[in-house]
Amino acid sequence: MTIENRYNLIDEPWIPIVDVGRVSLRQVFSQPEYRALGGNPVQKIALTKLLLAIAQSAYTPEDDEDWATVGADGLAQKCLAYLEQWHDRFYLYGDKPFLQMPVLEGMFEKELLKARKELLKQKLFDREKALEPKPFGAGFYPDVLSDNSTILVHSQISRRLNDADRAVFITSLMNFSLGGKRINKDMPTLTIYYQGKTNSAKSAPSLGNYVGYLHSYLIGSSVQETIFLNLLTREQIQDTKIWVNELGKAPWEEMPAGENCEVAQRLKNSYMGCLLALSRFVLLKNEGVFYIEGIQYPSHKDGWFEPSISINRSASVPKLIWLDVNKKPWRNLTSLLSFLTAVNQHGYDCQQIRLGFQRVKLRERPIGIWSGGLKVRASSGDQSVKQDDDFIESYVALPPPNLITGKDSVWFSNLSSEVKNLEEIADILGNSVYHSNKREIRDSKERDKRADSVKGQAQSLFWQLCERQFQNLIDACGDAEQACGMRPIFAQFVNKAYDSYCPNDTARQLDAWAKNRPNLAKYLHNPNKEPA
Repeated sequence: MTIENRYNLIDEPWIPIVDVGRVSLRQVFSQPEYRALGGNPVQKIALTKLLLAIAQSAYTPEDDEDWATVGADGLAQKCLAYLEQWHDRFYLYGDKPFLQMPVLEGMFEKELLKARKELLKQKLFDREKALEPKPFGAGFYPDVLSDNSTILVHSQISRRLNDADRAVFITSLMNFSLGGKRINKDMPTLTIYYQGKTNSAKSAPSLGNYVGYLHSYLIGSSVQETIFLNLLTREQIQDTKIWVNELGKAPWEEMPAGENCEVAQRLKNSYMGCLLALSRFVLLKNEGVFYIEGIQYPSHKDGWFEPSISINRSASVPKLIWLDVNKKPWRNLTSLLSFLTAVNQHGYDCQQIRLGFQRVKLRERPIGIWSGGLKVRASSGDQSVKQDDDFIESYVALPPPNLITGKDSVWFSNLSSEVKNLEEIADILGNSVYHSNKREIRDSKERDKRADSVKGQAQSLFWQLCERQFQNLIDACGDAEQACGMRPIFAQFVNKAYDSYCPNDTARQLDAWAKNRPNLAKYLHNPNKEPA
């Protein structure tokens, strides 16, 4: 029976765009007015990777000169031509469904027939249920429901996804699926004699083995320009020296036959494997999805990394910037831009930002940096989103690169100094709140615990308030006196956070409040201002 090809991602609207809604792949590359991708942070990263995979397949410049020559408009035109060439590989359903493995349906049918021959009635019922397509879950996370999921809140309830949502879901799964036992773990491998399969699947490479990687990208004035800014050249891919197969081939051009076949190995050892990892082999079926573990990737400890993560290789074991719900990504801006100073030779390096910045240093228009990801936690080989885990993202707009990359520019040194000062007054606030609350509480057993908790809450409020003014600080750092002129604003945030968590109603509270009030005289002193 011929399978009907339907819902082509080039033609159908499925990609979320800010202020617009859903659009097709063709529209993305033909409408330069689209400002930014929509969706949650994981969806934004996954869609950025997909668009980069299309762009790199359509045209990978030889070097920076070639990159500048093609331009954002030229790249968009090449992408449109590429999509027309491969139009039949972008159907969500059909004989070659997008990023899916049709062979799974036959595998599951075979396992079901085998179970009906060999198992008793009750065991057969359990096995039949296990072999059914898995429900999508809420659709927000790149994950499916486990067989024993406990529904605690309304957002966890499995919902019916339309075709647009399914396309985004499948794209997100490839690089961000959570590790654990939600896969159909009793299925045989697709690659004969493959020994890497376990009952608990590894997490997808872009998610991270532990709490979650922080990803960062340069952001232009439109989606098309953003893809252009983050496009790697062949020279850059070769210089990275971690991808044996360099760029590689997009999966829709050549899908693997199994977890460790030659095609899978080539994908894993190429830059294309960073963009579309195929860490899960899936097939949409009825109202769910057949779902097994796909290609397994090494971790950063084994020398693997993506250009969008920030890594410090100076230590024996590489260190990364992990996601932290208590530290918004904007606070890592100086680490992401550490390449702007020659002093920091052993700091964190985000290749995506560094390489992109180096070739736009003469740009006279502002440029942005977006950072984000999904904070998760792992326990007994299973990853999940629990307690305060959440999506995390930040966006900051930088001045034109030609104003902040020149040898005479003081912008980065001023920014680094002011950010360091903010960290110091946050510590002063924390110590003041801790000691003020510790003096107020008489019970010694509760004293330290309560004081430490309130300290964290006060610092969290301080950073929330700082976030509102951080963009203004970035804009002011071109002039040292203007940057120092913003210090009274941040000092007010310290006092507000202190007063919010250090009551002064009773005599005892008032005494503790007055004795421990933060001393910000050193911070407020402006060395650039001449005395009257």
